[in-house]
Amino acid sequence: MQVLVALLPVIIFLIVLVLLDSFKLVKTKLLIVCIAWGISSSILSYFANTGFLESIPMDPDRLPAFLSKYISPFVEETLKMLLLIILIKRGKIGFMIDGAIYGFAIGCGFAILENIYYLYSIHNNNILLWVVRGFGTAIMHGGATSVIAIIIMNAFDKQKHLLVPLLGGWIVAVIIHSFYNHFLFPPLVMMVVILMVVSFTEITIFRLSEGSLRKWLELEFDSEVKLLALIRKGKFSMTKSGEYLISIKNRFSQMVVVDMLAYISLYLELSIKAKGNLMLHEAGLPVKADPDIKTKLNEINSLEKNIGKTGLIAISPVLRTSRKDLWKWSMLK
Repeated sequence: MQVLVALLPVIIFLIVLVLLDSFKLVKTKLLIVCIAWGISSSILSYFANTGFLESIPMDPDRLPAFLSKYISPFVEETLKMLLLIILIKRGKIGFMIDGAIYGFAIGCGFAILENIYYLYSIHNNNILLWVVRGFGTAIMHGGATSVIAIIIMNAFDKQKHLLVPLLGGWIVAVIIHSFYNHFLFPPLVMMVVILMVVSFTEITIFRLSEGSLRKWLELEFDSEVKLLALIRKGKFSMTKSGEYLISIKNRFSQMVVVDMLAYISLYLELSIKAKGNLMLHEAGLPVKADPDIKTKLNEINSLEKNIGKTGLIAISPVLRTSRKDLWKWSMLK
């Protein structure tokens, strides 16, 4: 019974989050990677915390509590968020929804191994202890890491730099973790508080992010379809985007301008395809694989190299490029 109470709540919570995602943004393989990293970060945290326990000159009776309240939160939240940084930088996370789920998955993996360790090291049959660890401590680990992703992705949506929201998310997660470990209120009260706060936060973020995602789809999808249709009809020069490209063509060689037009056309095609896949996911319909998608992605990478950074910056107003671009391509694979 202790095993079930200690391990199942956080796993069930993660499953519920995945099921609540109507757009099905989360990839199973990546979710498993996140859980695996959570487990790995738990192991690394154990050795780091043990090192601090042996090196800090303090009264041995006070040291474990000091470590739990002030040192462990910094160590554990830092290690847990490392994978999040990599995923965001590589464009594997596009919205707060998938960021929240991947973050919680990392915390879930961490909590599972930590609770397994305590199950075998603490021989206590008091079911309330494991209720608190399963519904409180484990959910706290998932929620804290999820908060980091939410804060970072919220800043990304507003086109801000990574460093400030990263530090902000990390500090908030550390504070949540440290506050929980202080147990300023009875353990059962702390458990209920953390469970309610994490649940409310995740549900709120899901609603806000799904609304933002639908708005983004509606605005970009329609404009991209119209622009691509005009390009294929040879009427691109009649649009404001076409007029803009004509106005800057003298700054680049004729070959680069040709590549720019090819890039714009292929970019729009792939972007529309990615958004279409997203809509099919939300409707619960199967997504048909495009056998030529790998070739097209290689082609767009080749065109980017030919155009160069200056050229890409020059045509960015036409395509409204953003940090979601890398993530959009992941919807095609």
